[in-house]
Amino acid sequence: MIYLYLFITFFEIGLFGFGGGYGMLSLIQHETVEHWHWMTASEFTDIVAISQMTPGPIGINSATFAGYTAVKNAGYSMPMAVLGSATATVALVLPSFILMILISKLFLRYMKSPTVQSVFMGLRPAVVGLLAAATLLLCTRDNFSTPSENSWQFFISVGLFLATFFGTLVLKVNPVKMILMAGFAGLLLLY
Repeated sequence: MIYLYLFITFFEIGLFGFGGGYGMLSLIQHETVEHWHWMTASEFTDIVAISQMTPGPIGINSATFAGYTAVKNAGYSMPMAVLGSATATVALVLPSFILMILISKLFLRYMKSPTVQSVFMGLRPAVVGLLAAATLLLCTRDNFSTPSENSWQFFISVGLFLATFFGTLVLKVNPVKMILMAGFAGLLLLY
């Protein structure tokens, strides 16, 4: 039964997840953590971190790991959890695949029309909003702690966040190098 719910959930996310993988993160987080309670917020954060470090689109990687985690947390064996990964991944990709086949010819024919241009102008702010929501959803107590709970972890986490933001935006440091440096700094400073 969990496979049916996984398929429906990730199919809907794939259907309405405008803005690519980062735009989908807030939808995936809402469905898997808040709605279905398939995993904790901390597990979802780990999924996002792993999805960013592995090759491939972050949305698809997140769906793969989330499907595995959801089935594993439901008490199923590892082979069944792998089936959960496949179910979530196929369900997430299927709407885009179907829509791209259906509208590719129409889009090429009408992409210069004022109506299509207006639709894309309206979608741009929505995509930015989804990306901002994904960022804010990761700014949680699980990731940063609080000054009253663990001030050392809180200030180190905020410092690492600001350093990576500055390094990526201003200094144009390669994101892969930034991830590795932040992970190493986290190992040294937090443990």
